[in-house]
Amino acid sequence: MYEPELLNFPEYRFRLKKENNTSYIFDEIRKKFLVLTPEEWVRQHLIQFLIREKKYPRSLIKLEGGLKLNSLQKRSDILLFNKYGEKIMLVECKAPSVKVSQETFDQVARYNFIHRVKYIVVSNGLHHFCSEIDFEKGSYRFLKEIPEYIG
Repeated sequence: MYEPELLNFPEYRFRLKKENNTSYIFDEIRKKFLVLTPEEWVRQHLIQFLIREKKYPRSLIKLEGGLKLNSLQKRSDILLFNKYGEKIMLVECKAPSVKVSQETFDQVARYNFIHRVKYIVVSNGLHHFCSEIDFEKGSYRFLKEIPEYIG
């Protein structure tokens, strides 16, 4: 059973419950309780951060979307859209015990071959990295913070 730990986010209140020695957290996007794992703890914090601090509308957030990469079925943790339904940000969540490395970023970059979003975020709940992709130049740059929603 996972015991939630303090992460590098503002403090948020979550609906938690325990059943049969398993902890669950309520996901307000999918409207259901999910098994509380370290990665899910990070994902739920990031969702709240994006909604409350960065003003992304709940209705424009998609969780665990499927994608096909080199004939393999993969999933993205969080995908954000603008008001026109265009993908704008891809977020990959890792457990706090997982070091965010170049390999982690490469994983998300591979997913972005499919999504082609402007922003990529990787977080383990303790360290957060955001990069802006320039498809014309085939390059990216790290940003100091995750951009606010602008529509």
